[in-house]
Amino acid sequence: MSDREPDYRIDVEPSPRRVRVVFRGVVVADSPRALLVRETRLPPVYYLPQADVRMDLLEPSTYRTHCPFKGDASYWHLRVGDEVAENAVWSYEHPLPEAEALRGAVAFYRNRMDAWYEDDEAVEIDPVTAVHEHGNPLVDWLLRDAWEASSIGEIVGRFARQLRAVGIPVARVGLIVRTLHPQVLGTLHRWDVAHDSVRSVELAHDVSSEESFLSSPFIPIFAGRGGVRRRLQGPQAQLDFPVLRELSARGMTDYAAMPFPFGDGQIHVVTLTTDAPNGFRTEDLGHVYEVLPVLSRFVEVHALRTTARTLLETYLGAHTGERVLQGRVRRGDEDRIPAVVWMADMRGSTGLQERLAHGLYLDLLNEFFESTAGSALEAGGEVLKFIGDAVLAIFPVDENADAAQRAVTAARAALARIARYNAALADGEPRLAMALALHVGEVNYGNIGVPGRLDFTVTGPVVNEVARIEGLCKQLGRPVLASDRFAALVVGELISLGSHDLRGVGRPIEVFTLPELASREPSST
Repeated sequence: MSDREPDYRIDVEPSPRRVRVVFRGVVVADSPRALLVRETRLPPVYYLPQADVRMDLLEPSTYRTHCPFKGDASYWHLRVGDEVAENAVWSYEHPLPEAEALRGAVAFYRNRMDAWYEDDEAVEIDPVTAVHEHGNPLVDWLLRDAWEASSIGEIVGRFARQLRAVGIPVARVGLIVRTLHPQVLGTLHRWDVAHDSVRSVELAHDVSSEESFLSSPFIPIFAGRGGVRRRLQGPQAQLDFPVLRELSARGMTDYAAMPFPFGDGQIHVVTLTTDAPNGFRTEDLGHVYEVLPVLSRFVEVHALRTTARTLLETYLGAHTGERVLQGRVRRGDEDRIPAVVWMADMRGSTGLQERLAHGLYLDLLNEFFESTAGSALEAGGEVLKFIGDAVLAIFPVDENADAAQRAVTAARAALARIARYNAALADGEPRLAMALALHVGEVNYGNIGVPGRLDFTVTGPVVNEVARIEGLCKQLGRPVLASDRFAALVVGELISLGSHDLRGVGRPIEVFTLPELASREPSST
């Protein structure tokens, strides 16, 4: 058995001093019986008996953490008036034997309280700077604090504040993270000392062709040509990028842009700027350089989560994508929900596809989808799929009491968009025409397919019936038709066109159309 001194330990000792904790001007704890807990590589923590704590100001939280030698910690939010410190108080209510002394005591995050007192003496202990066992003060911050951030923007803000807390004089910190998104090239997260806040700006793909972006320090870094370090003042100043001239004019003295690689090899960029008279010291940038590989993994986790959500929303829809993220991923995972089913088809598409060049036809098809699916999305619908030249959407009734009215609004918007598009065409150019059906009822909403290739969609008789109603549009010469069940949800809004037999439907269905379409000459297109 080794006699060596353990290099990780926890010591609990009674405090000889009275301890008070203040939050928003209120004494939330006052105890002469505090326990002082010292744990390796962590700042000291006071645990106070619940009898000496304003437990009436604490609201139980569902958040939990685990310590392998203290046990499971329960958390509370601290509320004083309208001010709330979330998950700021914790307790090991059923501690493990090594920490039995902590039973019935609570602890407060020091840096989330306004003031601490030992007897009547104010105590200043910042847990992000108090202990640096690893030489590099940023390493301890990574282990204790960085992982708690809930977003990339929050990581950037915490990182910038930690840099200043340990004496690295950043005036501005930036991080640009490229992303897989149909509309967004990436997001620039920027913190500055004047506002002590992070501004996150999405960069559209169009920006990649703008001169301001092409002439930025990001471009050579994205291309894998290393980083950029520039002095901004004095005889060594090198202002070879427009942004550097702007920063120099603002009094900045030093600039460093470094590659920020993810595990897949894609390169992102982190930038540091200072207004310190002598710029950054070697040890300043050395400490940052050492921790970037680990920091990038924290950021990558959030970036991957954002990418997953973006792809699911893009290919499945926001509502459906959220269900998948919540774990509805197995075949057979489905719900039966009431919904308006909205199906639109491009009329005459076969002939158009035969006589138009492929690129022109795709442009026309996308214009049709912009008019129809775009209108459904803007009205709060969920576009589930594009089937050839048709679009299937739903408006869940249990989430929107006015789902039917939203669907009517979307139908009118689609008609108006198509009309505007056609009005701008020259003679002889192919025109758009629509057949849109509206129906309502209970649908099966969930996963179908084979275990290795699923489709999250709606199925059931209502879906089959809406397809039959859409086919009736050509026969009746109306671009919009709705079922009797749908019309009952928007009383007085629609005009009846009589009952009709539909193939595969066991009953005649009375169909309706918009009033502005009922009196006009039926279209044969």
